Amino acid sequence: MTERPLEDRHAPERAFDGTRDGGREGAPTGGPAGGASPEQLEARIEELEQAHARALADYRNLERRTVEGRDELRRLTTAAAIINLLPVYDDLSRAIESVEDDIAEHRWVEGIQLIRDKFRGILDATGARELEALGKPFDPRVHEAVGYAAGPEGHVVHVMQSGWAIGDHVVRPAMVMVGSGDAPTATNE
Repeated sequence: MTERPLEDRHAPERAFDGTRDGGREGAPTGGPAGGASPEQLEARIEELEQAHARALADYRNLERRTVEGRDELRRLTTAAAIINLLPVYDDLSRAIESVEDDIAEHRWVEGIQLIRDKFRGILDATGARELEALGKPFDPRVHEAVGYAAGPEGHVVHVMQSGWAIGDHVVRPAMVMVGSGDAPTATNE
């Protein structure tokens, strides 16, 4: 590629026929208005203003979609992390719940409780929240019924696994037992 002389680098390219526009069809000829009537110029201005408005609207839509896409990606990434961490939290909770009364005061049990509480703090910091289920009416959007048990009909009587949500989005539904409407017996209480 040959380089133009320094003084000519920023000068417009000249066509072989000597015209500024290279002989393009429909290119302005003559003065600054190019021979166009005021009505034609006003129509052209209107056309360019509409094109500018459309381009600006397209840009704003793209900007909005980009922000929404980032928010959705952030939500999905957080949800995926929480889904993978919840089994560990569940195991810590079950371990604490299964501790016998005679060893409940040991320091290592307190340590496990502190670890679970710190873990819960991390989950809370992500915006995740545990869904309240026990005693609530069964809602298939937030509960997964695994069976029936004696208790108030249509209400959650036992939570097998806690449910979690981020904002309004359920990350993991609560696994619950739903009341059958039968009165609890002495062995079911």
